[in-house]
Amino acid sequence: MIDFRNTNTVWASILVETLHRLGLTTAIISPGSRSTPLTFAFAQHPNIEAIPVLDERSAAFFALGIAKKLGLPTALVCTSGTAGANYYPAVIEARESRVPLLILTADRPPELRNCHAGQTIDQVKLYGNYPTWESELATPSLELQLLSYLRQTLIYAWERSQRPIPGAVHLNCPFRDPLIPVPQAAALELEATFPSDFFLTVSPEQPVNSTLNLNPYLEKWQSCKQGLIIAGVAQPQSPQLYSQAVAKLSQFLNWPLLAEGLSPVRNHAKINQNLISTYDLILRHQKHAQKLSPNIIIQVGDLPTSKQLRTWLEKLSPQTYIIDPTYQNLNSLHNSAIHLRYSIEQIFDSLSNLKPKNTNKNYLKLWQDAEAIVRGEIEREMTSFEVLTEPKVSWLLPQILPPQTPIFISNSMPVRDVEFFWMPNALKIQPFFNRGANGIEGTLSTALGIAHHQQSSVLLTGDLALLHDTNGFLLRNKFIGHLTILLINNNGGGIFELLPIAEYNPPFEDFFATPQHIDFAQLCKTYSVDYQKIQSWHQLKQLLNPLPKQGIRVLEIPTNRKLDAQWRLNTLNKFAVNLEF
Repeated sequence: MIDFRNTNTVWASILVETLHRLGLTTAIISPGSRSTPLTFAFAQHPNIEAIPVLDERSAAFFALGIAKKLGLPTALVCTSGTAGANYYPAVIEARESRVPLLILTADRPPELRNCHAGQTIDQVKLYGNYPTWESELATPSLELQLLSYLRQTLIYAWERSQRPIPGAVHLNCPFRDPLIPVPQAAALELEATFPSDFFLTVSPEQPVNSTLNLNPYLEKWQSCKQGLIIAGVAQPQSPQLYSQAVAKLSQFLNWPLLAEGLSPVRNHAKINQNLISTYDLILRHQKHAQKLSPNIIIQVGDLPTSKQLRTWLEKLSPQTYIIDPTYQNLNSLHNSAIHLRYSIEQIFDSLSNLKPKNTNKNYLKLWQDAEAIVRGEIEREMTSFEVLTEPKVSWLLPQILPPQTPIFISNSMPVRDVEFFWMPNALKIQPFFNRGANGIEGTLSTALGIAHHQQSSVLLTGDLALLHDTNGFLLRNKFIGHLTILLINNNGGGIFELLPIAEYNPPFEDFFATPQHIDFAQLCKTYSVDYQKIQSWHQLKQLLNPLPKQGIRVLEIPTNRKLDAQWRLNTLNKFAVNLEF
């Protein structure tokens, strides 16, 4: 439990054992000298999976993926100097997408700073305002008072990584030599007098459930004839319970439920007949958008990605109620909003003993009729595609993936296509994503973290997002499970083709689309990763169900960037053109 060989081993092993008792299961460790005491303690602990990862940026996103899936902090350990700076993009994403991480950066002791000692930078507040909490630990000591301080600081750090808002906690950890576990007499003597109940009070803290009284809001909601529920991007720990809770609210009020493609709600469609998935395409027509104007909005979590929806809501500025348990401001449209600081699951519990009143269903029927027509138009269009094209991938996946498949959806064009074309289904597919800061860093590493020790998983990505994180393939020897990478290769940034800058070439092609002309078969060969090029939709279906159980493979889907972009520009506005209200 405690390694009494020297001061550093005592300190580091107490740190690791405390974290284990709090609930830590995984530590991602990058190589280095100054972090030796931490690395040694984590590697020796029998109940913590310690995984070595060469590239710190990849390590951080791998840890982020694991934390997303588990809902608990993952530890990150690195040496001193610039190593910790490579964690920065993942720290930002952890804050913005509310994912708990515990970052331990080893450092030189105070006497070796500001004197040009090697591999030394100012690591205090290295990540600015992005951690939910940060501190520098004391230099290791054998004094019981300081060992107790270490224990209590870690308990607080663990709590702050999860409450009141999950995110990254940064602990800067200075160590003096000797860094290796050579014996020291004082440490060996401590074992005989060390209190046996030192860890007695260290245990995972249970969150306190506050009571919720919905009565002040229910009368107003139930009297509203045109109310709308919007379920935005969400990756809850229990997708089934989350989807049931959102469905209960929708059915209780008889309100339409607009569900983002990056929400589990679309993948639990059987429990809610009020589900609307084609809102972006419907709202592209001013006449339809005006007819469907709501008086009240209930927003569950963040807003969906859709620019059409956001612009519509911003223009209308309806009375809005935002349901989210954190204390963040989720009112990005700055409209008249009331934050209800509760989870949708708590709302579900509050409604369980109440009976719904009869409400006007005309507004709901308008949305349902529009949804049925647009879904039919999409199906006709997609069925007619025989050539490989980007939008059809997002339409096809919810029809063919194995039930409950975790799928990580990369940023840029895949996210948009999923929102447009991911049809409601009953497969309980679990979507994951990095939509906090919306960057393409760490795409592969995050997906591998989500898939590690889990059900066979899928990554849907473009070529540039994958290339930005090819060091993630170095995880292959430590990765346990299976990840299929659906690589949409359009040789560049397809999303830029939809922006006004696409009309200006040069410099568009070289500086925005940035084609890389990579032979992915050769790239996969370099990393000993399985590779296949997809030639037909039938072949893709055959390879996706069932999924393999082990390893990493790339299925490359070659597409034409400019033709697909032109199709979107010509077609997205036409799906709902024939709607009649």
